[in-house]
Amino acid sequence: MSPAQLLALVKQGKRPPALLLLGPEAYDRRRVKEALVASVPEGALTQHDLSEMTLAEVLDDARALSLFASDRLIWVLSAEAALPRTRSEDAAARGSSDDESDGEAAAPSASGAAAPLGAYLKDPTPGVMLVFEAARFDFEGDDKRKQDRVRKFYGPITGVVELRRYAAHEARAEAEALMRKAGVRMDSSTLDLLVEAMGADIARIAVEIEKLALFAGNRPVTIGEIAALAPEARTVTIFALVNALGCRDRARSLEALDTLVKDGEYLPLVLAFLSTQFRMALVAREAGLRAAGQIQSHFARMGVQVWGSRADQIAQTVSKFRQAQLESAVKLISRADRGLRDARPDDRTIMEQFVVELTG
Repeated sequence: MSPAQLLALVKQGKRPPALLLLGPEAYDRRRVKEALVASVPEGALTQHDLSEMTLAEVLDDARALSLFASDRLIWVLSAEAALPRTRSEDAAARGSSDDESDGEAAAPSASGAAAPLGAYLKDPTPGVMLVFEAARFDFEGDDKRKQDRVRKFYGPITGVVELRRYAAHEARAEAEALMRKAGVRMDSSTLDLLVEAMGADIARIAVEIEKLALFAGNRPVTIGEIAALAPEARTVTIFALVNALGCRDRARSLEALDTLVKDGEYLPLVLAFLSTQFRMALVAREAGLRAAGQIQSHFARMGVQVWGSRADQIAQTVSKFRQAQLESAVKLISRADRGLRDARPDDRTIMEQFVVELTG
C-alpha cells in the first residue's frame, strides 16, 4: 500500500486495526501520522518505543479499554527492536564468535516471538489502531535483507505501507505542489536548484519551503535567498558559476567565484561540478543535440537523470562553445585540477586563471 492509498482510506473513515510503516521516508511518515492523529479524539494518542518495552506490553495496552476515548491510536516506534537477534548478533553481544552460526537464522523462533501479535489481530480491540514504525532500513542494498526480516516478522499485519524515498522527478513534482499550497512564488529554475541543493530529500524541501513562505511573503523567491536561508544550499552558487561559465560571461563568473571563496567553499568540488557540465555539453555537441528537451531525452536513454534547468544550461553551453572549445575547456579543467592538487600559493588564483582562459 502506498501512503496516498492509506490517506484516501483514512479520509473515507476507514482505519485498519494495525499498520506497519516500512521505510525511511520521513515526509510521508509525518503526513500519515498527522492524518491518523486527526482521525481520533484529542488525547487519544499513545506512543510506545519497542527499544524500551516489549511487544507483549504494547499488546496488553491495546487490549486495555479506555475510560476516556472509544477510539485510540497507539503509535509504536522502533518496530525493528522486537525482532529476535540472529545468532551472529548474539555472538557479537557476548563478545565471541559462533562457528556454527550462519549469521542469518534467528536464535529464537521469529514466528514464535510474533505469535502474540497474530493472536491479537484475530480479535483486535474495537476502536484501537496499532501503528508500528520501522524506519531504520531502506529498500535497497544491504538493508533490503534486514527489511525483509522486519516484513516477515510483522507478517500478521496486512496493512503494510511502504515509505520509499522520492525519486528526483517525484521530489520535484511534490515540491511544486508544496510551493503552491504555501503560496511561495519562484521560477522553475530556482525550484530545480532548491530541490537539487536539498538532495531531492522531500522532508528537507518541505521545511525550506515553509521557511521561504514566512520570509518572502507574496514576492518571488530568488536564488540568492535560497543560498542565504537553506542550509547546504551554497551549492546553488556553484550552479550560478556553472551557468555563468556556460554562457561565457566572465564578469558574472568571477563574481560567483568570489562569493564561493568568501563562503569558504571547497574549490575542488566546484571544479568537479564544472567538469560534469562541460563533459555533458561535449557529449551533447558530439550527438548533434541543441534543444534542452533533446538533451534530457538523450541522457535519460543513457540512464542519467538531468533536470530541466540543467538541460537548459547544457544547451546554452553547447550554443556558446564550439566542439574544439569544449574539448579545450575539458583540458583546462584537467589542468586546473592538477594545479589544485599541487603545492601552490592560492587556490583562488588557479580558479581565476581558469575562468579568464575559458571565457577568453
